[in-house]
Amino acid sequence: MSNPSATVGVVRIAYVTESFPPDVNGVAVTAVRVANELASRGHEPLVIAPEPAARQPRPDASFGFPVIRVPSLALPLYPGFRVGLPWPHIRGLLLAHRTDVVHLSGPVFLGTGAAVTARRLGLPTVAVYATDMAAYARAYHLGRPGVAVAWRYLRKIHNAVDLTLAPSTATAADLAARGFERVVVWGRGVDTTRFSPAKRSAELRGQFAPQGEVVVGYVGRLATEKRLELLSGVARLPGVRLVIVGSGPADAAVRRALPGALFLGYRHGEELASIYASLDVFAHAGPHETFGNTLQEAAASGLPVVAPAAGGPLDLVDDGVTGFLVEPGSADALTRAVSALLGDATMRAAQGQAARQAMLQRSWSARGDELIGHYEAVLAGAAGVTTLAQAANLASGTDLTGATDLTGVAA
Repeated sequence: MSNPSATVGVVRIAYVTESFPPDVNGVAVTAVRVANELASRGHEPLVIAPEPAARQPRPDASFGFPVIRVPSLALPLYPGFRVGLPWPHIRGLLLAHRTDVVHLSGPVFLGTGAAVTARRLGLPTVAVYATDMAAYARAYHLGRPGVAVAWRYLRKIHNAVDLTLAPSTATAADLAARGFERVVVWGRGVDTTRFSPAKRSAELRGQFAPQGEVVVGYVGRLATEKRLELLSGVARLPGVRLVIVGSGPADAAVRRALPGALFLGYRHGEELASIYASLDVFAHAGPHETFGNTLQEAAASGLPVVAPAAGGPLDLVDDGVTGFLVEPGSADALTRAVSALLGDATMRAAQGQAARQAMLQRSWSARGDELIGHYEAVLAGAAGVTTLAQAANLASGTDLTGATDLTGVAA
């Protein structure tokens, strides 16, 4: 059913995502940015996403592309997050849309069903590895069996598609070592117009630091896997005000762990951009980030970033130049790095400027070019995918291709 001629014209993409607004997370934010980027180029994305909770308003009509919602259920361990159920009508949606390529964003539940349907229809499929589900299984105490099952499940999903896009070099290498096939790196873009040092606000600074404190901030979900309790030492540093932006299931636990912090709750848009720019340092403690959208937003806002030396941050933070990479899981290491920045305003300014300059090279337009190239490779067939993966390997010096035979999730 695929349409190879789409490589030189309009490409019709079914973008199947496990999360979408009103959800607030990296997968949801990326879905909107990618669909907008595709539509702006004249392509035809169709977003297929889980139905939000009844009390949450749908923003679907505000987008410049169609959004189809499928039935969903709340996760027992994370009731604020809903998962889309494999839906038999996806086949009809793909046929009506005349889909050329299926894009699976972080496939787990909904994405698995879409992958099976795409394979039965003979549609080329790209899957983005977006969430380290095995790490989450550890964080939520599911034990070794749970972690092993998670890896087997994810490997089977991804090895059934034509190409897996990993968000960072560290993640790509880890996936290859675990038997994932046909893996290449595709990062995320950042809006350097919205997130800019120019958005710094004297009014916000007065609210955050009435005594002239150095303001250290975190933006993101308040969840167990984010390890926000590791910021407790930072919160106790003299002359520091810790600001936490976000919400999530661990809200109460985080407030107990960081009693002196200022909690702002969920913020977005221009208000969030002003908050970023009004901080002095950005600190992230979670060691399981496959990428790290908020790290890019903070860097684009002119902030030095302190983050664990693991996963996505390895690609986003140039240690000692745009911030510091620290030992994962170490509260002491986080505290020492922030303390070094606290005592040296010149270093903070230099690292913030370097971080901003680095992010100017990571536009969504550039990432869109890369993504279209990946679509064209899978539309061209297995030979194109193998060539693309080999080229990525030659550039990185790492063997990420694996075998070229597809192994399906289901017949």
